[in-house]
Amino acid sequence: MSYIQSAPGVQLFYQDWGTGRPVVLIHGWPLSHEMFEYQLMELPKHGLRCVAYDRRGFGKSSKPWESYDYDALADDLKAVLDELDLNEVTLVGFSMGGGEVVRYFSRHGGARVAKVVLLGSVTPYLLHTADNPDGVPPEMFDQIVAKIREDRADFLTSFNKQFFGVSLISHPVSQATLDWCQTLAMLGSPKATVDCVRSFSETDFRSEMARINVPALVIHGDADQTVPIKPTGEQAAKMIPNAQYIVYKGAPHGFYQTEKDRLNQDLLSFIQAPAPVKTVSPAY
Repeated sequence: MSYIQSAPGVQLFYQDWGTGRPVVLIHGWPLSHEMFEYQLMELPKHGLRCVAYDRRGFGKSSKPWESYDYDALADDLKAVLDELDLNEVTLVGFSMGGGEVVRYFSRHGGARVAKVVLLGSVTPYLLHTADNPDGVPPEMFDQIVAKIREDRADFLTSFNKQFFGVSLISHPVSQATLDWCQTLAMLGSPKATVDCVRSFSETDFRSEMARINVPALVIHGDADQTVPIKPTGEQAAKMIPNAQYIVYKGAPHGFYQTEKDRLNQDLLSFIQAPAPVKTVSPAY
């Protein structure tokens, strides 16, 4: 198995498939890199090198007791890019993973990165405050933490249904898929699972969004009940200079699965499109 040491005592597991232009996929909470199965099976067919890693505390990566803030997580991302010597990278961050992308630009200047994709991302700010009225009330996250501490397995069972928009009359994914995601989530450290709730809900990225100075694509489902679109996708598209914005009508948070064919095509179109040529105005 392949690991990168990102900090003392922290080893990150990663999958590296394909050859060509590099794409780094950063998974959402509380899963692992394996959530990107349908992207990892398709994108390398089109001349792309796909690297997906497990966030510290999840999947096969080390599970330290602390340091789940976005500074530490962005440093982990930097370690992956540096160790594998990846250049002209497209960073793809899903949900919580969007925070690593944004913090990487504000903390490390976006080194090695050519393009950015935010999928159902928590950025710029998920929490309800006086100046962020469309955010999620903090009591909701307090309840999530309490339920995780009381019965993590039971909480995740309910969470996964909301994640994919499953209801009595809607079954966009199979029971087998729900069971699979439950298994991936339960591999995470319970401490990391709780600490990351605080990180992705309480971190305010609004002042950092404009630091993304490369072509960006924002995709969000307008039926997302996990990361509501108004304080996140809509605002991210406005705050990132010249961002392309695509709304998946009726899609839940887990659209990487429910809309996998469309998403794969949108990713390929964006990644493979020529980057705009920077022009320099003549001096007079």
